[in-house]
Amino acid sequence: MRILLVEDDPDLSRQLKLALADAGYAVDHAPDGEEAQFLGETEPYDAVILDLGLPKVDGVSVLERWRRESMTTPVLILTARGAWSEKVAGFDAGADDYLTKPFHTEELLARLRALLRRSAGHAAPSLSCGGLRLDPRAARASVNGEPLRLTSLEYRLLHYLMMHQGRVISRTELVEHLYDQDFDRDSNTIEVFIGRVRKKIGADRIETVRGLGYRLTCPADEIDAEAART
Repeated sequence: MRILLVEDDPDLSRQLKLALADAGYAVDHAPDGEEAQFLGETEPYDAVILDLGLPKVDGVSVLERWRRESMTTPVLILTARGAWSEKVAGFDAGADDYLTKPFHTEELLARLRALLRRSAGHAAPSLSCGGLRLDPRAARASVNGEPLRLTSLEYRLLHYLMMHQGRVISRTELVEHLYDQDFDRDSNTIEVFIGRVRKKIGADRIETVRGLGYRLTCPADEIDAEAART
């Protein structure tokens, strides 16, 4: 999952980028409202963390323009402005959540997970597909109770496929959501990562739809077994 972090404080930006990367996210950073506005309109993010007191263009103006341009990406406002009137203004501008500084990083990550779940139509805190399970809180996955050893990119790939299971996802879409802006992107490497993940979770779980992309599906026998248990 790819996140846009909009924050002008260098120290806080570094801390948050590290925390987000450790949680399994690809992160792009914008230090001012002008760059944030451009990135939000030209890059496909899964969520945005947006400060309000920004140089060049303030956060509320950036958010209002995004929403006028029909950008539906979930936005979490992160700001020192804690007055109720400013919170109302943020929500009315199109924010999905609002967190005031100072804050605990774990709360920020929890709110971000909730935004991502809701935007993808999931209610439960963990993702499952038959015996395949992924816990975004711990950035861990397992198959039939056996933990999976995944690299950071393998985890991002599996996370994105599970968030959108049943839908055909193109290689281009995967590239856009797995890598940050500075990464040397190559859609051909997606096939390599798909192959690696298949070996770890079972080849029948990721279907290749020729000419279109990939789709995560649940084996029929595991669906039946899950139904029997419930």
